Amino acid sequence: MPVSLSIWRMRGLVQRVQGASVTVAGEVAGEVVGAIGPGLCVLVGVTHTDTVTEARKLAEKVWHLRVMDDEAGVMNRSVADTTREVLVVSQFTLYGDTTAGRRPSWIAAARPEHAEPLVDAVVAHLRSLGATVATGRFRTEMVVDIRNDGPVTVMIEV
Repeated sequence: MPVSLSIWRMRGLVQRVQGASVTVAGEVAGEVVGAIGPGLCVLVGVTHTDTVTEARKLAEKVWHLRVMDDEAGVMNRSVADTTREVLVVSQFTLYGDTTAGRRPSWIAAARPEHAEPLVDAVVAHLRSLGATVATGRFRTEMVVDIRNDGPVTVMIEV
């Protein structure tokens, strides 16, 4: 049965964090390539039909998402209003489909050639809005250290 790609949209799994970092293996084993203090960690999944328009929408939603505490401890502020720190990590596994069998299907995940410029567009737009953005490194094995605050985790689809 053919699968319709129209049901998939760019995804961002957003976590409010006390801090987060990305370490990669490679030439310099254990190299930290991105780190933030309190703010948001965003795991970004891209599918085949996504464009720069969706990347910009995702960045806007992340920037204005009211999941940061105000003075009364109520989630009433955005990262734009508070720390301005965001860690963005590409995460094709957000499109793992487990409806059939025990092994996830990755058919909905965009190829790296399509996904990388769109993740870069999310990062660029967040920076243009005023965010301090750290990133992972595309096409590498990464260890993401996330100290989830709350815990607060929200899925955004645009």
